Amino acid sequence: MTSAPRILRRPARRAHAPLNPARRAFLSYGGALVGGALVSACGGGSEAAAPVASTPTAPIQADPIWGANGAATTIISSLQGVAQSAFPALDFQVEAFGAQPCAVVAQTSPYTDSTKSPISSGAGATQASGSFDSRPAFLAAIAACNAAGGGRVVVPSGTWYCAGPIVLLSNVNFHLSVNCTIYFSANPADYAKDGPVDCGANGKLYYSRWQADDCLNYGSPIYARNASNIALTGEGSTSVLNGQAMTPFAGTGNTSTCWWTFKGTNGAYGCASSSTPSQAYSNPNNVDLQTAVPGISSALYTLLTNPATPWQQDQNYLPALSEAGVPVEKRIFGLGHYLRPCMVEFIGCTNVLMENYRTINTPLWQHHPVHCTNVVIRGVTVDSIGPNNDGFDPDACSNVLCENVTFNTGDDCIAIKSGKNLDTGYGPAQDHVIQNCTMNSGHGGITLGSEMGGGVQNIYARNLAMLNQFWATNSLNIAIRIKTNMNRGGFVKNFYVTNVSLPNGVNLTGAGYGSKMLTGSPINSTVPLGVVTSSAANPSASQGGLITFDCDYQPAADAIRTRPALVQNVNISNVTASNVTVGSLTGSCFQAIVAQGPVAFDYNGPLPAPTAPPITGVTISNCNFGTPTAAGPASATVPGPIYAYNVHDITLQNVVIGGQTFNTTVTDTR
Repeated sequence: MTSAPRILRRPARRAHAPLNPARRAFLSYGGALVGGALVSACGGGSEAAAPVASTPTAPIQADPIWGANGAATTIISSLQGVAQSAFPALDFQVEAFGAQPCAVVAQTSPYTDSTKSPISSGAGATQASGSFDSRPAFLAAIAACNAAGGGRVVVPSGTWYCAGPIVLLSNVNFHLSVNCTIYFSANPADYAKDGPVDCGANGKLYYSRWQADDCLNYGSPIYARNASNIALTGEGSTSVLNGQAMTPFAGTGNTSTCWWTFKGTNGAYGCASSSTPSQAYSNPNNVDLQTAVPGISSALYTLLTNPATPWQQDQNYLPALSEAGVPVEKRIFGLGHYLRPCMVEFIGCTNVLMENYRTINTPLWQHHPVHCTNVVIRGVTVDSIGPNNDGFDPDACSNVLCENVTFNTGDDCIAIKSGKNLDTGYGPAQDHVIQNCTMNSGHGGITLGSEMGGGVQNIYARNLAMLNQFWATNSLNIAIRIKTNMNRGGFVKNFYVTNVSLPNGVNLTGAGYGSKMLTGSPINSTVPLGVVTSSAANPSASQGGLITFDCDYQPAADAIRTRPALVQNVNISNVTASNVTVGSLTGSCFQAIVAQGPVAFDYNGPLPAPTAPPITGVTISNCNFGTPTAAGPASATVPGPIYAYNVHDITLQNVVIGGQTFNTTVTDTR
């Protein structure tokens, strides 16, 4: 029989010391400097000016963003209490509750095409067959810690197996010791066996949010809902959470099934064809919308069943249920469906700390706080390159600090979101600070969207080292990225970014969205990639831009397109990009700036159609963007270093592109 659990009292820890604010002043400028040839055809032309100067130093008190009383500093100061020192100095050792370490064995990937199925860090090992499941002990220790008023649940050094979600409760710091790895079950059934909502054949499920739409689904390996004062912490990069999303749980060889098979990319991670069960296959478990939603209007039914967005696919069925107003409790997925859970998902929580550990092999997004207030992620190594393996996706959260995080991801490093379709009731994402982070690979370094229906405002970022470490084989696609469309809508207001270094640039080859364009739209491939003419345009919006505004993100992927986005008051300064050589190309990017505004053609709702407002209120200053491979001069057949469509005055001040300095405005009226 297990002896009584040990509760250890630890010495109190010091509160986390506040970081010194940077002493660089954010520059604000009045008025607009009108350019010449750069505006025509959205490329070429410049005004001579002095070389880019370093940012002048000003008294820190005068800095409205990073000064002593600045907007970003105020957010940072308000979060000093979200720290490990805030928890009672009591330790609950999981071994005392019955946890037992597991043996680990080598594992070889069954997927032979490494170009389509690259091996993610940590996928070369797994728990031995018959390993002891320590999850009941983890949960018992968490419950005891919560009942005692709070403290720290400690997982010792070693390797541990966990067959299902670790659900955190209020006032609990779940802590991984040094050289500690938790191997989570690779079997989706383990994440649908004992959730709080019994959904019959679909399993016992958890309230979740999949790509910004709410549903009942598989639980996340680390999960909490409506908790206060919670923490997930470690001792550094040897404190590891391994989601084992690349580890097969069924099948053999190249058709083995793992979490990443559910993405549905043919030839990748066991997906053999469009008939392989995935989020992108026609799932017979999805009933016709007229059955699921009695009384649905014929107009809405017609839009939601457009063959361009097949409603039978899980990835389209959930958004359709949202647009049809189906209550969350009736949006049941889980078993028989193929929507992957996030690795760490906290919903409706207050005072959330994530600090000093490493995530690898995660099913979907790596960190997804939803509708949380007072969130700190610090010192985490975010290291998973699978499909949609975003690093940090705060969704409709308020008061967030992300600092000293290292990203190596299979999608955007940071993507700030606020709901999608009709799931925007949590309001905007607001009051975020991102600082002192490193981005090694991913689709976007810092991204707003694409699911941003509730809006994004008051986002402050500085001191970002976008190293693009794997530039020769797995490039960072975009540095600073805003993406939305006529479905996702929302707004961006008050986005400030300063001090971004790109020593290896970004992807030198441009790319757009191809089949995701709308037939008949002026955004089409009748002109070369990166070109704008009076009648057609083809943005390089998916890769190759240092700074990308994309308000026409994959429009054909969304059935309802009635909500134009608003982008205003974006200020970007002190971005420096250097050139690299990849094959026959030498440069820092494909295009320095890609600015695709909302497209009026996309609207498919009732008349009268709303205005598709241009991108406005953007200032880019004191930057050196290196040499784009799209050097221009821009014409109807040649892309230039800047692409602009439906833009009202992007102001460039002391911006070097291809060795030329620009003090001008970029405008494209539609």
